[in-house]
Amino acid sequence: MNKNLLLTSTLLAGVAMSPASAEMNFNRIASFPVASNFDGDVPEETSAEIIDVTSDGMTLVYTDSPAGVIGVIDISDPMAPAPKGTLSLTGEPTAVSVIGSTAFVAVNTSQSYAAPSGMIKAIDLDDMTETASCDLGGQPDSTARARDGSFIAIAIENERDEDLGDGRVPQMPAGDLVMIDISDRTLDCGSLRRASLAGLADVAGSDPEPEFVDINALGEVVVTLQENNHIAVVAKDGTVLSHFSAGAVDLEGIDTTDERGALIFDQSQPGRLREPDGVQWIDDDHFATANEGDMDGGARGMTVFRKDGTVVWESGASLEHAIVQIGHYPDKRSDSKGAEPEGMEFATFDGTPYIFVMAERASIVAVYDVTDPTAPVLKQLLPSGISPEGAVAIPQRGLLATANEFDGLQDGAARAHVMLYQYTDAPAAYPHLTSEGMDELTGWGAISGMVASADGMIYAVSDSFYGYQPRIFKIDPTATPARIVDVLDVTRNGVPAQKLDMEGIVLDGQGGFWIASEGRTDRVVPHALYNVDAKGAITKEVGLPPELMAVEKRFGFEGITLVVNTLWMPVQREWKDDPKDHVKLVAYNLQTEEWGAVLYPKASAATGWVGLSEMSLYGDRVYIIERDNQHGNAAVTKRVYAVPLADLQPAPLDTDLPVVSKTLVRDLLPDLTSTGGYVLDKVEGLAITPDGRGWISTDNDGVDDHSGETMFVTIGAVTETTVN
Repeated sequence: MNKNLLLTSTLLAGVAMSPASAEMNFNRIASFPVASNFDGDVPEETSAEIIDVTSDGMTLVYTDSPAGVIGVIDISDPMAPAPKGTLSLTGEPTAVSVIGSTAFVAVNTSQSYAAPSGMIKAIDLDDMTETASCDLGGQPDSTARARDGSFIAIAIENERDEDLGDGRVPQMPAGDLVMIDISDRTLDCGSLRRASLAGLADVAGSDPEPEFVDINALGEVVVTLQENNHIAVVAKDGTVLSHFSAGAVDLEGIDTTDERGALIFDQSQPGRLREPDGVQWIDDDHFATANEGDMDGGARGMTVFRKDGTVVWESGASLEHAIVQIGHYPDKRSDSKGAEPEGMEFATFDGTPYIFVMAERASIVAVYDVTDPTAPVLKQLLPSGISPEGAVAIPQRGLLATANEFDGLQDGAARAHVMLYQYTDAPAAYPHLTSEGMDELTGWGAISGMVASADGMIYAVSDSFYGYQPRIFKIDPTATPARIVDVLDVTRNGVPAQKLDMEGIVLDGQGGFWIASEGRTDRVVPHALYNVDAKGAITKEVGLPPELMAVEKRFGFEGITLVVNTLWMPVQREWKDDPKDHVKLVAYNLQTEEWGAVLYPKASAATGWVGLSEMSLYGDRVYIIERDNQHGNAAVTKRVYAVPLADLQPAPLDTDLPVVSKTLVRDLLPDLTSTGGYVLDKVEGLAITPDGRGWISTDNDGVDDHSGETMFVTIGAVTETTVN
């Protein structure tokens, strides 16, 4: 085991916890879709970016930049957050800090990058009215409140035009730091004071672009200058107390290539500038930074500094390695900044101080115990919505809330959410699946078809997202969380097989597997079956007959099972000759090499479509996943049905096909919300172990416009019907 993997395993000591553990953990308890906060017409794009809470801990306030509003959520019952509506602002809200029941909202009113402007507004949340407004003289980014409520700090970024001069700094006017006193729950605009940050950094020192700010108990403001790779500590009177370069990190064991569609962590980035984004004080002498990067850097982790600039701890690539192990690594961002840690929060829960790091592209919240700031311990990785941007801790109620900014409406993905987590003595509920413990750092994602073996192990395939690294994963479902214990690369002539979209897998009875590949003629991916030996080598390829190719569409085989000597494959959606709401279950006889089919009657879809995702044999029935393509509250059909083997009598392809009967076994919607998240759309894996227990998994799309969350859970005995 190399040094980086050893460090990762050490840091993750608390992530893969057993059910017997009584250690305190954060578990998600609720998800609130931002779109539900609008009366009447919902904007085409909504977002939850920066979030804070009233002093009583009962009301969340978040900024929604695309909609130009702040949103308010009632969390008096944190298990059931309720909408309290939105307030429109003239401009783009960029940040919010709450003191008592007054929200102080930074609003960008800039007409251009060359003429930045902005305001800070005081909003009385009791009646949703504006009580004061101060001109900031520039474009605000983040805000922070003093712990005693005496003043607000605002980073005036005056951000650069990324289309001008190759997006480089300097681009004037320069940014600075503004502080304003709070008097009688509102703004004292006359107290506004500026701290100049120009001339401090070695990188484009004439044009500082402050990013995030935080204030310690002494009233000292720490501010990150991300593009300048610099950090400053400023007194509340505006005096710069210290400033220093954020420095660089030598990164080893990372993936810096995104074009190959493979998870290979054998590259390095020596001298990688940290370029910190989020920052949070741990105590009056130490603060942590999230090193997202921007122009020339991004150290992919967290650093703890003393306020004199001394580095006391550096995560290096260990945070990213932990993210890799739970299937959340965003491969398409590899050449940029990997998981991109961005936002941060700090709070003490029951005497234990924690730093929460939001990994924007991995959609993960990393929880570090910073009891010793010089030796943080990674305790948990929490699932979030897509692109967590902000977080607020509510330790007096044992709660954490995150704001997730990405709205996937236009991309067919989930919409923006606010999520709530509870600090409890229950076991950690996530992750469900991990590769931790393997000899080599093993990434995974986009889990599709599954099958169980006689020894109770489960084999799963990843789909075409990892087109240059087709793999079969061996999973031990008896561990908590379930563990990937081995990996087979699917090869052709000794190299990774190309042009595969593996959507189904079944044991061939000879020590190998049959794999169903979903075709895409527009991408020259054939509809085909592949026989793979115990080492992963393709030994036989079976293409579809002319009768099927004449009517095929891109929605091909989505599973495979073996009944005696016949392979059965469900087609996801209707092909050209199928009656409405009927799809083929295609049969291929391994002895006679004859093809046939029956028809399966699927549900109609009110929105989007309904199709099949998997097929598994147990006893005298086959079990089929039937699902729609909807997320969250729009999801209707996520179900397991059983079809008796007696109905699987294939007719020739050029004849009228018989229609099978089906029996509902389980409605999966309760399973898909069991961890407090929204319903994920792609339930694609179903395996049934020899004891009759069904296991389902969801496809996380390789963390591309997806939260990255993979649910891998048991649905109990498939012979017992559960209709919810």
